[in-house]
Amino acid sequence: MKSSAARVASPAVRHTVCDVAAVSVPELALAAIRRYCQGRVPVHLKDELRVECSVRGKSVTIFDCRPPWHPNLTEWSRVPVAQLRYDPATRLWRLYWADRNSRWHVYDMLDPSERVADLVEEIDGDPTGIFWG
Repeated sequence: MKSSAARVASPAVRHTVCDVAAVSVPELALAAIRRYCQGRVPVHLKDELRVECSVRGKSVTIFDCRPPWHPNLTEWSRVPVAQLRYDPATRLWRLYWADRNSRWHVYDMLDPSERVADLVEEIDGDPTGIFWG
């Protein structure tokens, strides 16, 4: 009969898993995504349109933001455009697109990449029309 201690991972294994889980989005990559969002809309249209991003764990979501369309509304609407997910174990970025119900799907027209710039270029060029329409 095996003891319950045999089923518990060694401290080194648990420590490694925690380290990987604790890794967030690399700062340089996040800075590049933020620069893209800030530069996407011309200055003279900033009152009508914004492109923003938010970070949650190892994912960065890009949103198309519009001002309130009704006087009773006070907040800008945010529609998800794309999501970039980072895998610290492989150091690869993968691109996702949102369907009409804001559910995420792998964008299979681009392989995962070590360079977040590859994903940003794909979003910007939007060869399929799936991100910006």
